[in-house]
Amino acid sequence: MFANGFRLVTLQDLRRQAIATSLFKPTTLRRAVERMGFVQADPIRAPARAQDLILRHRVKDYRVGDLERRYHRLGLEEDRFYAHGFLPRSIWRLLHPRVPKRPLTAFEKRVLDVAQSLERIHPTHLEKHFGRGRTINDWGGQSKATTRALASLHYRGHLRVAGRKKGIRVYAPVPPHSAHPDSAERHRQIVLAVVAALEPISVRSLKKALGQLLIRGADLVTLKSIVTKLIESGELAHATVDDIRYVWRAETVARNTESKSVRFLAPFDPLVWDRDRFERFWGWRYRFEAYVPAPKRKLGYYAMPLLWRDDVIGWVNASKQNGKLTVEAGFTKAKPRESAFREEFHAEMTRLQTFLQERETTTRVRNHRATKEAPSG
Repeated sequence: MFANGFRLVTLQDLRRQAIATSLFKPTTLRRAVERMGFVQADPIRAPARAQDLILRHRVKDYRVGDLERRYHRLGLEEDRFYAHGFLPRSIWRLLHPRVPKRPLTAFEKRVLDVAQSLERIHPTHLEKHFGRGRTINDWGGQSKATTRALASLHYRGHLRVAGRKKGIRVYAPVPPHSAHPDSAERHRQIVLAVVAALEPISVRSLKKALGQLLIRGADLVTLKSIVTKLIESGELAHATVDDIRYVWRAETVARNTESKSVRFLAPFDPLVWDRDRFERFWGWRYRFEAYVPAPKRKLGYYAMPLLWRDDVIGWVNASKQNGKLTVEAGFTKAKPRESAFREEFHAEMTRLQTFLQERETTTRVRNHRATKEAPSG
């Protein structure tokens, strides 16, 4: 359908564009993260961490735990973007310095002085300097004061995550950040990076995500004006559907072809992250219920949206016991009766089962992959 020489964009077009852009042909781990721009992380394993569940659709032969074992060798960083997760170093550099809500405390300054004298910093390394004092964390529980201080210094860009030891973050000092030569260009790149991670995204949701960044020299008003300028310059394409304005990178090639696969999506998958868009695109409200009391759950502890072709028709809860994968499905719409759905559902279960078989981390395998994917320069 065309109007005034331009094709009218429909909600179906936007859905298919979101799926085609996000669920690209599987590639290497480094290339997948660079193409996505950001992979959100979450520690819950049900049946695996969110970052692993997200990447299994986009990385060839991906196995649970591959990102955690290899990201620090592949030019990737762990930090907060619009949420906590993993991102290419090129985008990570744009985020710092941030503008925190408060200055460093006296205790954080003392921790930073000690941390900068060490090559690697494990929280236990600081106990001999500061003891094992505890403080209230963001969730109302108790955390070690040194652990909280390290997390704050990491968020502010003084430290980076260099890896993990038995699941605990190990930090390394970051040299003082050099001044960005052109703050306007830096802010433009940040806006485009957020769009690339979540496109097509509504302008309202984009502004909400940008509000989480706290970039020095770029308050939310500045970032909003950049969005407007990018639309006016044509760098961001846009369309209004059902009174909602969506934007995406003009360079993105929209494919109006229907997917033919079943996918179990992570609760923080780029296709799921924007809950408002999710409801508009697929006609029902998805809710992450891991922190909801069991009697009040409607979908399940870790319900994963069920994508069939170009529609999210329900959800699945997956668990693995004694090596056997069990998947229970629920539907918000009529369960497909065609054999193609049954075959694709079984194929997705097989993919999930293979993915959950953690890879043997032999020295030979690690060295081979590190050599193959090591970033140039």
